[in-house]
Amino acid sequence: MSYTAGAVLATIPSPPRGVWELGPVPIRAYALFIILGIVIAILWGERRWVARGGERGLITDVAVFAIPFGLVGGRLYHVATDWQRYFGEGNDPVDALRIWDGGLGIWGAIALGAVGAWLACRRHGVPLPAVADATAPGIVLAQGIGRLGNYFNQELYGRETDLPWGLEIYERVHPDDPARPAGADGVAVDTTPIAVVHPTFLYELLWCFAVAALVVWADRRFRLGHGRAFALYVAGYTAGRFWIELLRIDEAWRPILDVRINVWTAAAVFLGAVAYLVLARSRGPREEPHVLAPAAATGSSSAGRGDQRSDQPDQSDQASGSDESPPGDQGKVQGGQ
Repeated sequence: MSYTAGAVLATIPSPPRGVWELGPVPIRAYALFIILGIVIAILWGERRWVARGGERGLITDVAVFAIPFGLVGGRLYHVATDWQRYFGEGNDPVDALRIWDGGLGIWGAIALGAVGAWLACRRHGVPLPAVADATAPGIVLAQGIGRLGNYFNQELYGRETDLPWGLEIYERVHPDDPARPAGADGVAVDTTPIAVVHPTFLYELLWCFAVAALVVWADRRFRLGHGRAFALYVAGYTAGRFWIELLRIDEAWRPILDVRINVWTAAAVFLGAVAYLVLARSRGPREEPHVLAPAAATGSSSAGRGDQRSDQPDQSDQASGSDESPPGDQGKVQGGQ
């Protein structure tokens, strides 16, 4: 279907390309937004972790483990659920390794990334659920930022629409050989749209930002702990992903009732997250600061008690950042960064 210029004056134009050549080095929008999201998630996670009473630098150390695991997990999920793109007739299986062309499944990224985070948490002696709570809003914000990479790659959009915020889709060709599939390297040959579709990248971006705000608000209001802030993020994200997936038209595995695999996955993960939210309430209030920084708490306590009389206040409370306030009161001020 083709569109005249007058029919699309109110629509969203697509970028003509998603890759730029800087000499021999390709600069890929997809990679840039993934990296930007990761950096923001780490910085925000560090701030929230310290506000809860944890040691500065811990989130960065965890990220060193979690990010490589997450990238591998995300790619494995994508390849497993879209195997026909790489192993079907006429396709090159080596393309499954070309992660820079796009294709990361958030479900696999979170699952295997959690394994890397767990290994790092064991190494530092801190609870994984507390780390997950501190990083939850940053992670979902990073997911939203990453969707801008799909916008530049002109991929993962929805079915056609006449809504004023429809996304224009252009014909793209490979810059070196028009006969080759364009892929992420494609360049628009004409900015006259060949279709106007639902901008599902934008829907998910806005939904992710809203979920990040929800998690921050709920964390401040209810002092969530023991993984409940992370579970709220997962429940909120999957609720949105469920209906956004129903709009998408890109090729995907449909194992049951001709419904996309990510719809089933979102539903199952949503139910699991809601169940965890309910069950984790029995674990009590948020973790105390000494649980989040065990090494620092132990060191300051042992150093302080040697020179103190029994009738003097323990200075280790001040060293651990309590500011002469009970951990619960301190969290009311700091807990919602």
